[in-house]
Amino acid sequence: MIDALIVSNVILWLAVIGLALTTFALTRQIGLLHERIAPVGALSPQTKLEVGSPAPELALLDLHDRPLEIGGVSKDESRTLLFFLSPTCPVCETLLPTVERVARTEVPRVRVVLASDGPLDEHRRFVAERDLSHLPYIVSAPLGMTYGVAKLPYAVLIDEQGIIAAQGLVNTREHLESLFEAERHGVASIQQYLQEKTK
Repeated sequence: MIDALIVSNVILWLAVIGLALTTFALTRQIGLLHERIAPVGALSPQTKLEVGSPAPELALLDLHDRPLEIGGVSKDESRTLLFFLSPTCPVCETLLPTVERVARTEVPRVRVVLASDGPLDEHRRFVAERDLSHLPYIVSAPLGMTYGVAKLPYAVLIDEQGIIAAQGLVNTREHLESLFEAERHGVASIQQYLQEKTK
């Protein structure tokens, strides 16, 4: 009886030690994977306009018929974030609080401009329901075509000099924030920055 108890205790201790070693090995592997998987920035598909090129200068009217200029040297030394969205896009709606936070907190200042196309009534309803009247909202198919927007949500960051600083598909808060990181590092995208860093 005592021998059986000793054997079962030894087996239990071996099992505990085995589980501890397995847990340690898995934890180590997770750490290695975390190091290997780089943070993904905004996805940059084949674009019509390249980062570093001048943003097209356009004079438009917003949803409330207020004049709005896109591109060119900023009169108030602010950057512009063009955020292309759709009232029927759930990802766009999820990102709106982040876009609004950027408009309030980013330094130096960022002028956020929401952009879309389609029926005006649909957009007016969307602006009223989401309480977005404090942000300029442009409904213009030519604007999206000029910037080569094919998928949503899409964002373009234009610097104070009217140069495209960063752009891409932004499906998450991290994607959106990566545009500002890319601008800070002077690269087209976070992916390019990481490639240069690992060389």
